[in-house]
Amino acid sequence: MIKRASILIIFIAGCVSGVVAQKSKKGSGVLKADDFRHYVDYFNKMENENVAQAIPNAQSWDWLKANIPLFECPQQNFEEMWYFRWWTLRKHIKQTPVGFAITEFLVPRTYADKYNLIGSALGHHIYESRWLHDNKYLNEDMHVWYRGNEGKPMNKLHSFSSWNIYALYNRYLVNADSSWLLNMLPDLETDYARWESEKRMPNGLFWQTDVKDGMEETISGGRKEKNYRPTINSYMYGNAIALAKMETMAGNKAKADLYTAKADTIKKLIQTLLWSPVDTFFVTRKQADTLADVREEVGFIPWYFNLPDAGYEAAWKPIKEEKAFFAPFGITTAERSDPRFRKRGCCACEWDGAVWPYATAQTMTAMANLMNNYQQTVVNDSVYFRLMELYVESQYHRGRPYVGEYLDESHGYWLKDDQERSRYYNHSTFNDLIITGLAGLRPRSDNMIEVNPLVPENKWDWFCLDNVAYHGKLVTIIWDKNGSKYKKGKGLSVWVNGKKIVSAEHLQKVTGIIE
Repeated sequence: MIKRASILIIFIAGCVSGVVAQKSKKGSGVLKADDFRHYVDYFNKMENENVAQAIPNAQSWDWLKANIPLFECPQQNFEEMWYFRWWTLRKHIKQTPVGFAITEFLVPRTYADKYNLIGSALGHHIYESRWLHDNKYLNEDMHVWYRGNEGKPMNKLHSFSSWNIYALYNRYLVNADSSWLLNMLPDLETDYARWESEKRMPNGLFWQTDVKDGMEETISGGRKEKNYRPTINSYMYGNAIALAKMETMAGNKAKADLYTAKADTIKKLIQTLLWSPVDTFFVTRKQADTLADVREEVGFIPWYFNLPDAGYEAAWKPIKEEKAFFAPFGITTAERSDPRFRKRGCCACEWDGAVWPYATAQTMTAMANLMNNYQQTVVNDSVYFRLMELYVESQYHRGRPYVGEYLDESHGYWLKDDQERSRYYNHSTFNDLIITGLAGLRPRSDNMIEVNPLVPENKWDWFCLDNVAYHGKLVTIIWDKNGSKYKKGKGLSVWVNGKKIVSAEHLQKVTGIIE
């Protein structure tokens, strides 16, 4: 049983979330929700619903209509995948005795915590769910994880590395609910200290085994090797940066300075000890204190947190090369030219080259950060768009929308095939990438709205992202090359609660003030 105070917090959070959702409804949308209902009708008919949780298929359209942004574009598979991924996310919302929670697998797993919860992809769950209009689902999910075990964290909260703290700060950048975030601050401080006690070595770096990074059987390590990986070290940097910002919000200058110093230290160590000048890449440092001689997709993760200083951007060159990470069905988890590529065996959760949506989502988030926050010429919007296109194309099975665990990089078949555990695997983001990458809404803490679409201007003549709950208001982003599609003017325009805030003739970065 949760302590009485925690139950009260959940109740208040639920009430507040409803108020926020109602405020966001004030805008006058461009798209009509019912025009997209046919997607959900199709999804409902294409499966045998053998597992139903809090929101069954019969209620799915009503729930989606009340909770999600709307998206329209001329490339039908992007549009279909948008609604499919919201439909699948909804499947994972589960009612527990202590509040709503979000699962990773629909079927029970022996290694899960109570309520079949697994913490491996919590950061992804937060990033994707932060765009739901009703905040109660994610609020309660976090309370379950951090307070749902007799007022304490779940027993297996630390079974996997996590960037939860950073993700929660980035969720705040969307809903602007500082009260809820700061109420969580003591829990998050305790969480960070626990990671330091469990995984930090005397040299200041953090160690982790492959499996506890959620990335079993990599070329650089193994299920039991305690290596210094770009993953957990970048996560802890991001978590420290987020805590510094939260402490500043709370008026705790000394603590803010402390977490800033922690982040600075980790950053220096990553750039000094995990950077390979030979490979021009961030790599794993082995137990024997030598750098692993392989480039793996985890080397892009530091940019997820805007960690690297200027000068490391050459690491992104291999993302475009077929001999490296660019494959017919997505971004490989290891470099294709490495002689050990896909040599760990088949179908036992290897991360030795096959394409994992988990890693793809991290890499695409990192790439959008690179393109928005760094001066570089290594990748451009054409590269970003093509990789997003491959991500969309990979999420099909027998001609139907599908998301599973991992897939063959050359042929696109899912390596768990028809195993029930793989179906609707909630282990990645997709819609967050559409919002913050392709459509380009870049969440901020101030009253400025920033939009920088990563769609090449010669690809789509129009698109619309509508009904986006942001800072308690409703945002619409329109690209209409000649003005004939939406009759709202030519070019790019950004609207808040039905009022045009900023516009431009071309697809480019624009900023405006939210009143």
